[in-house]
Amino acid sequence: MTSPTSPPLQDGDLLAAIDLGSNSFHMVVARSMLGQLRVVDRLRETVRMADGLDGKGGLSAAARQRALDCLSRFGQRIRDIPAARVRALATNTVRQLREPQEFLAAAEAALGKPIEVVSGREEARLIYLGVAHAQPPKANQRRLVIDIGGGSTEFIIGRGFETLERESLQAGCIASTRRFFPGGKLSRKRWKEALTEIGAEFQQFAGLYRSLGWQEAIGSSGTNKAIGEICAAMKLTKGAVTAEALPQVRDKLLQADRIEDIDLPGLSSDRRPIIAGGVLVLEAAFEALELQRLMVSKAAMREGILFDMLGRGSDNDPRDLSTAALMQRYGIDEFQAARVEATAMRLFEQVEQDWGLDDDDARMLGWAARLHEIGLAIAHSQYHVHGAYLLEHSDIEGFSRQEQQVLSALVRTHRRGVPKNAFDALPDRLLLSAKRKAALLRLAVLLHRSHDNEAIPRLDLTASGDRLDLVVSKKWIDARPLLRSDLVGEPEDMQGLGVAFKPFVA
Repeated sequence: MTSPTSPPLQDGDLLAAIDLGSNSFHMVVARSMLGQLRVVDRLRETVRMADGLDGKGGLSAAARQRALDCLSRFGQRIRDIPAARVRALATNTVRQLREPQEFLAAAEAALGKPIEVVSGREEARLIYLGVAHAQPPKANQRRLVIDIGGGSTEFIIGRGFETLERESLQAGCIASTRRFFPGGKLSRKRWKEALTEIGAEFQQFAGLYRSLGWQEAIGSSGTNKAIGEICAAMKLTKGAVTAEALPQVRDKLLQADRIEDIDLPGLSSDRRPIIAGGVLVLEAAFEALELQRLMVSKAAMREGILFDMLGRGSDNDPRDLSTAALMQRYGIDEFQAARVEATAMRLFEQVEQDWGLDDDDARMLGWAARLHEIGLAIAHSQYHVHGAYLLEHSDIEGFSRQEQQVLSALVRTHRRGVPKNAFDALPDRLLLSAKRKAALLRLAVLLHRSHDNEAIPRLDLTASGDRLDLVVSKKWIDARPLLRSDLVGEPEDMQGLGVAFKPFVA
């Protein structure tokens, strides 16, 4: 089963990737040329959103304003690039917000493009993808990638361009600096205690990672790059970070009693306030994983986003692979899923123009059709509720949190009554299209309730505003009294989607 695809990228098309990190916001603009990417512009601003977190999911007004001002400037640069060619992804700090939609609504208005939130593991996958394309791996060689961000640190083992293991822990350079050195005070005692505490967290996965092994280790992000530059400036290495060099960097750092007094060769002034947490996290990683050498890559998640967009614009959409993996893992009836998807697409094609739906909506509807019975792996009773929970809370490669929330809402509402809160997690910009896709999925599932392989005759579906009219063959429907009864009752259920549904026979 394949989903409809977006118009393929043409030579000369511009793509933009925006990484709303906890420390810095990055934007890369690239041109698609012969299936490759040629970077034409880069922008980076230190925003330090993580500095504005209050521990209860609140964000300070100053941090919020810094973020919005930066996004407004980024938005000016990409104003003329179609939204379908822009991906803006928010990471750890936005994941921690108590009311992320409140911030995202203002952020999207400032940028002029949609912004998605990704899970820590999806962030890890994109980081690895960026590093792998920047430094192509040798055949069958495993590599470890470590990315120390402002709020979290990602650890990935991969082979080729695929990840094997992904972990994301709440131990970034800003978060760790604030957590272990409150008030900016440094001491060897505090450092030792912090190293023990972070090391204990890393032990959750360190044994598995060491048993898998790797042939090379690479650090991405600004923190690893900064520590590599310090090692080089101290003439300890030529830019890598080693098990011998890192303790010397730490000792030099701890010669200062306070963070503002840190004096490390090669350290920039904007990196000084957060370098202690970064060195601390990296030292803990070296100890837990028994690292000897970490090379440094200039690539990070933003490059991974670009290459992921190339895949989405081709026959290599990672979301198709993830959907297939879920179907296999949960034993979904592929034949029934295919029948429902085919009918959903027939219905979609008849109303997409009148309902303002697009290729992205078609893909989402297709994935929901394939996965609508995923909850049967838990129980038949309330299987749509179980399926919605699985889709919202699983780590699914290639999908952002909002995309998973849309999938979850579609599966939750594909049968029975529609709860009033079924779509509460979605931003306003996705609400109307999600409800309309849900109406189409409901009809497709209903029409295939018998699970038989008999072809459905002509279906005429028309849409006008919130009204949906379906015409089916009288002879066909008369031979199916249960289906007729379902169709008669459907208008009442579909009211919960804001859709006035009318079935007719001809």
